[in-house]
Amino acid sequence: MIFRQLLDAATSTYTYLLADPERRVAILIDTVFEQHLRDLAILRELGLSLAFTLETHVHADHVTGAWLLREATGCVVTAPARASVTGADRLLAHGETLSCGAVELETRETPGHTEGCVTYVLADRSMAFTGDALLIRGAGRTDFQGGDPVRLFRSVREQIFTLPGDCAVYPGHDYEGRTMTTVAEERAHNPRLGDRVREQDFVGYMANPGLPHPKRMADAVPANLASGRPKDAAAAPRTPAWGPVIRTFAGVWEVPAEWVFTHRGEVHVIDVREREEVKASPLPVLRESIVLPLSELRARIDDVPRDRPIVLLCPAGARSAIAATILEKAGVERVASMRGGILEWLALGFTAVEINA
Repeated sequence: MIFRQLLDAATSTYTYLLADPERRVAILIDTVFEQHLRDLAILRELGLSLAFTLETHVHADHVTGAWLLREATGCVVTAPARASVTGADRLLAHGETLSCGAVELETRETPGHTEGCVTYVLADRSMAFTGDALLIRGAGRTDFQGGDPVRLFRSVREQIFTLPGDCAVYPGHDYEGRTMTTVAEERAHNPRLGDRVREQDFVGYMANPGLPHPKRMADAVPANLASGRPKDAAAAPRTPAWGPVIRTFAGVWEVPAEWVFTHRGEVHVIDVREREEVKASPLPVLRESIVLPLSELRARIDDVPRDRPIVLLCPAGARSAIAATILEKAGVERVASMRGGILEWLALGFTAVEINA
């Protein structure tokens, strides 16, 4: 199985990618609205087709990216049956399984943090995705969204702690940088839910969390009840419209050399190689391109033209990717690195518009 654990640093939210390596079909668990381009990038770069998005519960601290991903890929949006989500294509009840190629997940209802919390367990019981029900050495809070500490205590004990001790537990969040744990570890060491903790002790602890409500709760909960679809769908974030620009998993806007070749009169092409390198290099300078070395770029931001989109290039795309990031952070809105650089350009046979340096 292909497996990746992805992080949204702003909310410490984990998104999980599971995929069948033979059929190249994938599942994403607990996506984040602002990270949908990242998720699309890793799918594209790994050659995967997204079949399903899953939610462990209706999140209060972030908006799901499920609707955006369905718009982009046509995937099936799923949600827990008891979560009262209206925007899902399929609702998963307790005991129901979801198959994606050879990847099979069992749905286990684990309410308590919210009414509709579930845990997804891999068919061989080697991995469990617990959302906010069971955290690493902790548990989800129970003071809003129908939370109930008694139900949470019993949910964890009955549906998660009955799994094999070596079952890997992957939570919805971790605020200390920890990535995973096991059922045996949590039974032995979880200070709130471990085997030696009594139900009344847990209930007493959870009754006095002393925590403020999540800052985005008023916006996140209604949006997540609609699977992340914004009230104004036209306001949803989109990829740039000036060309077939994609965001890579490295976080860089990128455009293919083929498009640059056919639209070269509509963009400014900037070569970010050093000047001496350009003079000595066997690689050509593309006709009408501007040579602006990467080493000078930050000091010469004002020299970058803004009337057309900017395409940056270098021999293989590494330095142009850095340059694209610099310009984006400086506020240049229409900018991308040319995928594969000059070497890709030459490999595609695009020699007609080139001159030697």
